[in-house]
Amino acid sequence: MPPNGTLEDPVTYAKIKLSFADDLATIALADPATMNAAGVDMITELADAFGRVAKGEGGARAVVLTGEGRGFCSGANLSGGGPAARTPEGDGRPNAGGALVTHYNPFITLMRDFPMPIVTAVNGAAAGVGCSLALMGDIIIAAESAYFLQAFRRIGLVPDGASTYLLPRMIGRARAMEMALLGERVPAAKALEWGLINRVVPDAELMGEAGKVASELAHGPKSLGLIRNLMWRSLDASFAEQVADEAATQTMAGKSDDFIEGVQAFLQKRPAVFTGR
Repeated sequence: MPPNGTLEDPVTYAKIKLSFADDLATIALADPATMNAAGVDMITELADAFGRVAKGEGGARAVVLTGEGRGFCSGANLSGGGPAARTPEGDGRPNAGGALVTHYNPFITLMRDFPMPIVTAVNGAAAGVGCSLALMGDIIIAAESAYFLQAFRRIGLVPDGASTYLLPRMIGRARAMEMALLGERVPAAKALEWGLINRVVPDAELMGEAGKVASELAHGPKSLGLIRNLMWRSLDASFAEQVADEAATQTMAGKSDDFIEGVQAFLQKRPAVFTGR
């Protein structure tokens, strides 16, 4: 592997793209024919790519997830093996939850437990399970043209991809109910107002802003990964559990090289140079 962290032989996928530069991994949904619909094939590739990054391949310390073309992700691929795939079971009706158990839920869990920060850069539609993928970012940046849509009611299904977990915790029960029951688009500006996302930028500035934020994270201390894991775990923890988790995680952070560097830099009145170790 070259010293700049770029892979000499990048992995080739059919539905996504994975690239590395300057301690940053960029994963792009890249199936323009379906506006990046997330079928089982795409989810399988995403799980492989995120798994490679988590294991240290490419030397990345943060990830940007985005979509190429006109939209971030149009939802599940209704004709290509998504959760709503119409393969009949013994009763002659489809098992719309089967692919969730085998593919989608494990990948969403992989994102939740990821060891480094994730920035999602949302362009155009983030619909159905695509909305979930967008909202799994630790920092969510949307283009002005972006919108978020719980499209499931339109085809007689229920929200999935952890939407029913994420939305009430992010924007409250009333707004979560509105998104899920009415199935109306939530434009980027309203999503920002609701606290669903972090930032809205002009379309032409989306990847530049996402790269800037992700680079800031990628060059930060090892503790950033520990912080994002603490925040995710707090959603299910009691007060006592969370403060105990903080103490245990602080012990881990205090043994890192970055903590030693951070203290020395503070005492020497200079910027810290973190290595992610």
